[in-house]
Amino acid sequence: MQPSGVATVEGGMTALHLTRVAFGCADLAALQRGFAARAVGSETFFTTRNRPRRADELIGGHLHFIIRHTLVARAEILRFDEAGEGRTNIVCAARLEPVTPTPRRAHQGWRYLVDADAPPLLDTNTGVGALPPELVRALSSLALI
Repeated sequence: MQPSGVATVEGGMTALHLTRVAFGCADLAALQRGFAARAVGSETFFTTRNRPRRADELIGGHLHFIIRHTLVARAEILRFDEAGEGRTNIVCAARLEPVTPTPRRAHQGWRYLVDADAPPLLDTNTGVGALPPELVRALSSLALI
């Protein structure tokens, strides 16, 4: 059995993930609103210029979002569709899951993230989710949470 927050793909292999900056989102609530607005049924998508070379390994993994240099949430990657004009849609489940806030540098486009470096789902039983992101980031950097 896999620990909470560790994704597996068919055959039991661990999944590969992507990170992406949540451009224009000041906080998790803004990301959740934007995410919900993009949803069509049980799916949502994000367009990228280039199809990831490791796209097959990413299916079943997660697209993690960065806000203010912190990984804050993820959505499961379902597939990749052609979007026309050489672009690709990263099709995700329309369910956004908060993760334990984890420091991460901002970047352009997307970057791969291996399971060992992926943050676990946010533990709602501890009350950490109610803390301001800046405080969570500081406590996390001190290894207190």
